[in-house]
Amino acid sequence: METIDMKSLAIAALISSTLIAPLPVFAQEKTEFNVCWSIYAGWMPWGYLADSGIMDKWAEKYGISVEITQINDYVESINQYTAGQYDGCTMTNMDALSIPAAGGVDTTALIIGDYSNGNDGLVLKDGGDLASIAGQSVNLVELSVSHYFLARALESVGLSERDITVVNTSDADMVSIYGTPDVTAVATWNPMLSEILASGEGELVYDSAEIPGEILDLMVVNTEVLAANPDFGKALVGAWFEVLALMQSDTPEGTAALEAMAAAAGTDLEGYQEQLAATELFYTPADLIAFANDEDLAETTQFVTEFLFEKGILGQGAPSAEFVGVSFPGGATYGDQANLKLRFDTSVVQMAADGAL
Repeated sequence: METIDMKSLAIAALISSTLIAPLPVFAQEKTEFNVCWSIYAGWMPWGYLADSGIMDKWAEKYGISVEITQINDYVESINQYTAGQYDGCTMTNMDALSIPAAGGVDTTALIIGDYSNGNDGLVLKDGGDLASIAGQSVNLVELSVSHYFLARALESVGLSERDITVVNTSDADMVSIYGTPDVTAVATWNPMLSEILASGEGELVYDSAEIPGEILDLMVVNTEVLAANPDFGKALVGAWFEVLALMQSDTPEGTAALEAMAAAAGTDLEGYQEQLAATELFYTPADLIAFANDEDLAETTQFVTEFLFEKGILGQGAPSAEFVGVSFPGGATYGDQANLKLRFDTSVVQMAADGAL
Protein backbone atom coordinates (compact mmCIF):
# COMPACT_ATOMS: atom_id res chain seq x y z
CA MET A 1 0.00 0.00 0.00
CA GLU A 2 1.27 3.43 -0.86
CA THR A 3 2.39 5.70 1.96
CA ILE A 4 -0.10 8.52 2.54
CA ASP A 5 0.80 11.77 4.24
CA MET A 6 -1.55 11.66 7.25
CA LYS A 7 -0.38 15.11 8.39
CA SER A 8 -1.62 16.57 5.12
CA LEU A 9 -4.83 14.60 5.48
CA ALA A 10 -5.34 15.98 8.97
CA ILE A 11 -4.70 19.53 7.77
CA ALA A 12 -7.19 19.03 4.96
CA ALA A 13 -9.69 17.74 7.50
CA LEU A 14 -9.19 20.81 9.70
CA ILE A 15 -9.69 23.16 6.77
CA SER A 16 -12.69 21.29 5.44
CA SER A 17 -14.36 21.17 8.86
CA THR A 18 -14.67 24.94 8.76
CA LEU A 19 -16.25 24.83 5.30
CA ILE A 20 -18.84 22.08 5.67
CA ALA A 21 -22.21 23.37 6.77
CA PRO A 22 -24.44 21.17 8.93
CA LEU A 23 -26.12 18.47 6.89
CA PRO A 24 -29.48 19.72 5.59
CA VAL A 25 -32.36 17.40 6.37
CA PHE A 26 -34.64 16.85 3.38
CA ALA A 27 -36.14 13.53 4.44
CA GLN A 28 -39.27 13.56 6.57
CA GLU A 29 -39.86 11.93 9.90
CA LYS A 30 -41.53 8.54 9.54
CA THR A 31 -42.15 5.34 11.45
CA GLU A 32 -41.78 2.63 8.80
CA PHE A 33 -38.39 1.69 7.36
CA ASN A 34 -37.10 -0.86 4.88
CA VAL A 35 -33.65 -2.46 4.86
CA CYS A 36 -32.27 -5.01 2.41
CA TRP A 37 -29.42 -7.49 2.58
CA SER A 38 -27.89 -10.25 0.46
CA ILE A 39 -26.24 -13.56 1.24
CA TYR A 40 -22.72 -13.26 2.67
CA ALA A 41 -21.12 -14.87 5.72
CA GLY A 42 -20.85 -11.61 7.63
CA TRP A 43 -24.39 -10.49 6.75
CA MET A 44 -26.27 -13.64 7.79
CA PRO A 45 -27.13 -12.01 11.16
CA TRP A 46 -29.47 -9.63 9.29
CA GLY A 47 -31.62 -12.54 8.18
CA TYR A 48 -31.63 -13.89 11.72
CA LEU A 49 -32.62 -10.46 13.05
CA ALA A 50 -35.76 -10.60 10.94
CA ASP A 51 -36.65 -14.25 11.56
CA SER A 52 -36.00 -14.28 15.31
CA GLY A 53 -38.02 -11.18 16.17
CA ILE A 54 -34.99 -9.36 17.57
CA MET A 55 -35.37 -6.58 15.01
CA ASP A 56 -39.06 -6.23 15.86
CA LYS A 57 -38.20 -5.96 19.56
CA TRP A 58 -35.76 -3.13 19.03
CA ALA A 59 -38.02 -1.36 16.55
CA GLU A 60 -40.93 -1.48 18.99
CA LYS A 61 -38.70 0.01 21.68
CA TYR A 62 -38.43 3.14 19.53
CA GLY A 63 -42.00 3.11 18.26
CA ILE A 64 -41.09 2.24 14.67
CA SER A 65 -41.15 -0.76 12.34
CA VAL A 66 -38.21 -2.05 10.32
CA GLU A 67 -38.80 -4.50 7.48
CA ILE A 68 -35.72 -6.54 6.55
CA THR A 69 -35.72 -8.05 3.06
CA GLN A 70 -33.28 -10.51 1.54
CA ILE A 71 -32.44 -9.83 -2.12
CA ASN A 72 -30.74 -12.65 -3.98
CA ASP A 73 -28.85 -10.40 -6.40
CA TYR A 74 -26.22 -8.34 -4.55
CA VAL A 75 -25.81 -5.54 -7.11
CA GLU A 76 -29.57 -5.32 -7.55
CA SER A 77 -29.91 -4.73 -3.80
CA ILE A 78 -27.49 -1.80 -4.05
CA ASN A 79 -29.28 -0.43 -7.10
CA GLN A 80 -32.61 -0.57 -5.30
CA TYR A 81 -31.13 1.24 -2.29
CA THR A 82 -29.62 3.86 -4.58
CA ALA A 83 -33.00 4.33 -6.25
CA GLY A 84 -34.57 5.06 -2.85
CA GLN A 85 -36.54 1.84 -2.50
CA TYR A 86 -34.72 0.98 0.73
CA ASP A 87 -33.53 3.12 3.63
CA GLY A 88 -30.54 0.88 4.30
CA CYS A 89 -28.59 -1.90 2.61
CA THR A 90 -25.62 -4.18 3.17
CA MET A 91 -22.69 -3.49 0.86
CA THR A 92 -18.91 -3.19 0.83
CA ASN A 93 -17.02 0.05 1.22
CA MET A 94 -15.96 0.14 -2.42
CA ASP A 95 -19.45 -0.58 -3.72
CA ALA A 96 -20.82 2.15 -1.46
CA LEU A 97 -18.30 4.51 -3.05
CA SER A 98 -18.84 3.52 -6.66
CA ILE A 99 -22.63 3.12 -6.77
CA PRO A 100 -24.74 5.18 -4.32
CA ALA A 101 -22.11 7.75 -3.30
CA ALA A 102 -20.81 8.28 -6.83
CA GLY A 103 -24.44 8.38 -7.95
CA GLY A 104 -25.19 11.30 -5.65
CA VAL A 105 -26.93 9.48 -2.79
CA ASP A 106 -25.62 10.76 0.55
CA THR A 107 -24.84 7.56 2.45
CA THR A 108 -23.76 6.82 6.01
CA ALA A 109 -21.82 3.70 6.99
CA LEU A 110 -23.79 3.09 10.18
CA ILE A 111 -22.20 -0.29 11.01
CA ILE A 112 -18.80 -1.55 9.89
CA GLY A 113 -19.64 -5.20 10.42
CA ASP A 114 -16.34 -6.81 9.48
CA TYR A 115 -13.57 -6.96 6.98
CA SER A 116 -13.07 -9.90 4.67
CA ASN A 117 -10.05 -11.92 5.74
CA GLY A 118 -10.35 -14.80 3.31
CA ASN A 119 -14.06 -14.69 2.50
CA ASP A 120 -13.43 -13.45 -1.06
CA GLY A 121 -11.51 -15.73 -3.37
CA LEU A 122 -10.33 -16.40 -6.90
CA VAL A 123 -10.67 -20.02 -8.07
CA LEU A 124 -9.13 -21.61 -11.16
CA LYS A 125 -11.02 -24.73 -12.20
CA ASP A 126 -7.99 -26.33 -13.83
CA GLY A 127 -5.64 -25.34 -11.02
CA GLY A 128 -2.19 -23.88 -11.52
CA ASP A 129 -0.76 -20.72 -10.02
CA LEU A 130 -2.32 -17.27 -10.15
CA ALA A 131 -0.25 -16.21 -13.15
CA SER A 132 -1.82 -18.99 -15.21
CA ILE A 133 -5.08 -17.01 -15.25
CA ALA A 134 -3.70 -15.02 -18.21
CA GLY A 135 -5.87 -15.55 -21.28
CA GLN A 136 -8.80 -16.98 -19.31
CA SER A 137 -12.33 -15.67 -18.85
CA VAL A 138 -13.24 -14.82 -15.25
CA ASN A 139 -16.84 -14.92 -14.08
CA LEU A 140 -17.66 -12.32 -11.45
CA VAL A 141 -20.17 -9.65 -10.50
CA GLU A 142 -18.91 -6.87 -12.73
CA LEU A 143 -18.08 -3.49 -11.12
CA SER A 144 -18.63 -5.00 -7.65
CA VAL A 145 -16.14 -5.77 -4.91
CA SER A 146 -15.16 -8.90 -6.86
CA HIS A 147 -14.00 -6.71 -9.75
CA TYR A 148 -11.79 -4.74 -7.39
CA PHE A 149 -10.58 -7.95 -5.76
CA LEU A 150 -9.67 -9.44 -9.16
CA ALA A 151 -7.77 -6.32 -10.13
CA ARG A 152 -5.75 -6.53 -6.90
CA ALA A 153 -5.03 -10.21 -7.54
CA LEU A 154 -3.87 -9.56 -11.11
CA GLU A 155 -1.69 -6.67 -9.98
CA SER A 156 0.09 -8.97 -7.50
CA VAL A 157 1.51 -11.05 -10.37
CA GLY A 158 2.15 -8.23 -12.82
CA LEU A 159 -1.02 -8.74 -14.85
CA SER A 160 -3.97 -6.46 -15.59
CA GLU A 161 -7.54 -6.77 -16.80
CA ARG A 162 -6.24 -6.59 -20.36
CA ASP A 163 -4.77 -10.06 -19.81
CA ILE A 164 -8.13 -11.72 -19.04
CA THR A 165 -11.78 -11.42 -20.06
CA VAL A 166 -14.40 -10.44 -17.49
CA VAL A 167 -17.77 -12.22 -17.74
CA ASN A 168 -20.50 -10.47 -15.76
CA THR A 169 -22.38 -13.04 -13.65
CA SER A 170 -24.99 -12.60 -10.92
CA ASP A 171 -23.90 -13.84 -7.52
CA ALA A 172 -27.15 -15.85 -7.41
CA ASP A 173 -25.93 -17.85 -10.44
CA MET A 174 -22.27 -18.23 -9.52
CA VAL A 175 -22.41 -21.76 -8.10
CA SER A 176 -24.58 -23.19 -10.87
CA ILE A 177 -22.54 -21.72 -13.72
CA TYR A 178 -19.30 -23.01 -12.21
CA GLY A 179 -20.31 -26.52 -13.19
CA THR A 180 -20.62 -25.64 -16.88
CA PRO A 181 -17.72 -26.50 -19.23
CA ASP A 182 -17.08 -22.95 -20.44
CA VAL A 183 -16.36 -21.55 -16.98
CA THR A 184 -12.70 -21.85 -15.99
CA ALA A 185 -12.23 -19.12 -13.35
CA VAL A 186 -14.46 -17.30 -10.86
CA ALA A 187 -14.02 -14.50 -8.35
CA THR A 188 -16.68 -14.59 -5.64
CA TRP A 189 -17.38 -14.54 -1.92
CA ASN A 190 -18.75 -16.85 0.77
CA PRO A 191 -20.93 -18.84 0.93
CA MET A 192 -20.67 -19.27 -2.87
CA LEU A 193 -16.89 -19.58 -2.61
CA SER A 194 -17.13 -22.43 -0.09
CA GLU A 195 -19.70 -24.25 -2.22
CA ILE A 196 -17.48 -24.02 -5.28
CA LEU A 197 -14.41 -25.25 -3.40
CA ALA A 198 -16.44 -28.05 -1.82
CA SER A 199 -17.07 -29.43 -5.31
CA GLY A 200 -13.44 -30.54 -5.32
CA GLU A 201 -12.97 -29.07 -8.78
CA GLY A 202 -10.65 -26.10 -8.77
CA GLU A 203 -7.95 -24.41 -6.73
CA LEU A 204 -8.06 -21.24 -4.64
CA VAL A 205 -5.19 -19.12 -5.95
CA TYR A 206 -5.85 -15.80 -4.16
CA ASP A 207 -8.07 -14.62 -1.34
CA SER A 208 -8.83 -11.48 0.63
CA ALA A 209 -6.48 -12.45 3.45
CA GLU A 210 -3.83 -11.03 1.08
CA ILE A 211 -5.41 -7.55 1.40
CA PRO A 212 -6.68 -7.37 5.02
CA GLY A 213 -8.80 -4.36 5.92
CA GLU A 214 -9.48 -3.35 2.33
CA ILE A 215 -12.83 -5.09 1.83
CA LEU A 216 -15.16 -3.73 4.52
CA ASP A 217 -18.68 -5.12 4.89
CA LEU A 218 -21.13 -2.45 5.94
CA MET A 219 -24.71 -1.67 6.76
CA VAL A 220 -25.24 1.70 5.13
CA VAL A 221 -28.26 3.95 5.48
CA ASN A 222 -29.51 7.01 3.66
CA THR A 223 -27.94 9.95 5.50
CA GLU A 224 -30.95 12.24 5.21
CA VAL A 225 -33.32 9.52 6.43
CA LEU A 226 -31.03 8.85 9.41
CA ALA A 227 -30.75 12.55 10.26
CA ALA A 228 -34.54 12.95 10.26
CA ASN A 229 -35.10 9.66 12.09
CA PRO A 230 -32.26 8.92 14.53
CA ASP A 231 -34.26 6.15 16.23
CA PHE A 232 -33.99 4.15 13.01
CA GLY A 233 -30.22 3.97 13.44
CA LYS A 234 -30.52 3.16 17.15
CA ALA A 235 -32.83 0.24 16.48
CA LEU A 236 -30.54 -1.23 13.80
CA VAL A 237 -27.40 -0.92 15.93
CA GLY A 238 -29.08 -2.28 19.05
CA ALA A 239 -30.44 -5.32 17.25
CA TRP A 240 -27.16 -5.99 15.45
CA PHE A 241 -25.04 -6.12 18.58
CA GLU A 242 -27.62 -8.22 20.43
CA VAL A 243 -27.31 -10.88 17.74
CA LEU A 244 -23.50 -10.71 17.66
CA ALA A 245 -23.40 -11.14 21.44
CA LEU A 246 -25.69 -14.16 21.05
CA MET A 247 -23.35 -15.65 18.45
CA GLN A 248 -20.47 -15.50 20.94
CA SER A 249 -22.44 -16.57 23.99
CA ASP A 250 -21.57 -20.30 23.97
CA THR A 251 -25.16 -21.06 24.95
CA PRO A 252 -27.81 -23.34 23.41
CA GLU A 253 -29.51 -20.19 22.15
CA GLY A 254 -26.29 -19.02 20.56
CA THR A 255 -25.71 -22.37 18.88
CA ALA A 256 -29.29 -22.36 17.59
CA ALA A 257 -28.75 -18.89 16.12
CA LEU A 258 -25.57 -19.98 14.36
CA GLU A 259 -27.28 -23.11 13.05
CA ALA A 260 -30.11 -20.99 11.63
CA MET A 261 -27.62 -18.71 9.89
CA ALA A 262 -25.73 -21.72 8.55
CA ALA A 263 -28.90 -23.23 7.10
CA ALA A 264 -29.81 -19.90 5.48
CA ALA A 265 -26.31 -19.81 3.96
CA GLY A 266 -26.76 -23.31 2.55
CA THR A 267 -24.30 -25.05 4.85
CA ASP A 268 -24.06 -26.69 8.27
CA LEU A 269 -22.77 -25.28 11.55
CA GLU A 270 -19.19 -26.43 10.89
CA GLY A 271 -19.24 -24.95 7.41
CA TYR A 272 -20.57 -21.62 8.62
CA GLN A 273 -18.02 -21.45 11.43
CA GLU A 274 -15.30 -21.96 8.82
CA GLN A 275 -16.68 -18.99 6.90
CA LEU A 276 -16.78 -16.91 10.08
CA ALA A 277 -13.12 -17.77 10.65
CA ALA A 278 -12.37 -15.89 7.42
CA THR A 279 -14.50 -12.95 8.57
CA GLU A 280 -12.99 -10.40 10.93
CA LEU A 281 -16.28 -9.52 12.63
CA PHE A 282 -16.35 -6.63 15.09
CA TYR A 283 -18.36 -8.41 17.76
CA THR A 284 -18.49 -5.50 20.21
CA PRO A 285 -19.14 -1.77 19.78
CA ALA A 286 -15.70 -1.09 21.27
CA ASP A 287 -13.99 -3.24 18.62
CA LEU A 288 -15.84 -1.46 15.82
CA ILE A 289 -15.06 2.00 17.19
CA ALA A 290 -11.37 1.16 17.60
CA PHE A 291 -11.18 0.06 13.96
CA ALA A 292 -13.10 3.09 12.68
CA ASN A 293 -10.97 5.54 14.68
CA ASP A 294 -7.69 4.10 13.46
CA GLU A 295 -6.03 6.30 10.84
CA ASP A 296 -5.68 3.19 8.67
CA LEU A 297 -9.35 3.54 7.69
CA ALA A 298 -8.71 6.91 6.07
CA GLU A 299 -5.52 5.65 4.44
CA THR A 300 -7.23 2.53 3.11
CA THR A 301 -10.18 4.56 1.78
CA GLN A 302 -7.85 6.86 -0.14
CA PHE A 303 -5.94 3.88 -1.52
CA VAL A 304 -9.14 2.03 -2.51
CA THR A 305 -10.66 5.13 -4.11
CA GLU A 306 -7.55 5.88 -6.15
CA PHE A 307 -7.38 2.25 -7.23
CA LEU A 308 -11.06 2.20 -8.21
CA PHE A 309 -10.63 5.34 -10.27
CA GLU A 310 -7.49 4.08 -11.97
CA LYS A 311 -9.28 0.87 -12.96
CA GLY A 312 -12.44 2.65 -14.07
CA ILE A 313 -14.56 1.15 -11.28
CA LEU A 314 -15.29 4.32 -9.28
CA GLY A 315 -18.37 5.11 -11.33
CA GLN A 316 -19.19 6.55 -14.71
CA GLY A 317 -18.42 10.24 -14.98
CA ALA A 318 -15.99 10.41 -12.05
CA PRO A 319 -13.41 13.03 -13.13
CA SER A 320 -10.86 12.03 -10.47
CA ALA A 321 -10.28 9.76 -7.50
CA GLU A 322 -11.35 12.65 -5.25
CA PHE A 323 -14.75 12.98 -6.93
CA VAL A 324 -16.60 11.60 -3.89
CA GLY A 325 -16.03 13.25 -0.54
CA VAL A 326 -15.67 10.88 2.42
CA SER A 327 -15.71 11.72 6.14
CA PHE A 328 -14.39 9.67 9.05
CA PRO A 329 -14.93 9.61 12.82
CA GLY A 330 -12.85 12.30 14.46
CA GLY A 331 -13.12 14.75 11.55
CA ALA A 332 -10.66 13.47 8.94
CA THR A 333 -11.87 13.71 5.37
CA TYR A 334 -10.88 12.69 1.87
CA GLY A 335 -12.00 13.86 -1.54
CA ASP A 336 -14.26 16.68 -2.66
CA GLN A 337 -15.96 18.08 0.43
CA ALA A 338 -18.43 19.94 -1.78
CA ASN A 339 -19.59 16.46 -2.81
CA LEU A 340 -19.49 14.72 0.57
CA LYS A 341 -21.49 11.52 -0.05
CA LEU A 342 -20.01 8.80 2.15
CA ARG A 343 -19.78 9.19 5.91
CA PHE A 344 -18.25 6.73 8.38
CA ASP A 345 -20.19 7.64 11.53
CA THR A 346 -19.78 5.78 14.84
CA SER A 347 -21.98 8.05 16.96
CA VAL A 348 -24.80 5.49 17.30
CA VAL A 349 -22.34 2.64 17.89
CA GLN A 350 -20.80 4.79 20.64
CA MET A 351 -24.23 4.94 22.26
CA ALA A 352 -24.26 1.12 22.21
CA ALA A 353 -20.80 1.07 23.79
CA ASP A 354 -22.03 3.46 26.50
CA GLY A 355 -25.14 1.37 27.20
CA ALA A 356 -27.29 4.31 26.07
CA LEU A 357 -29.52 2.56 23.53
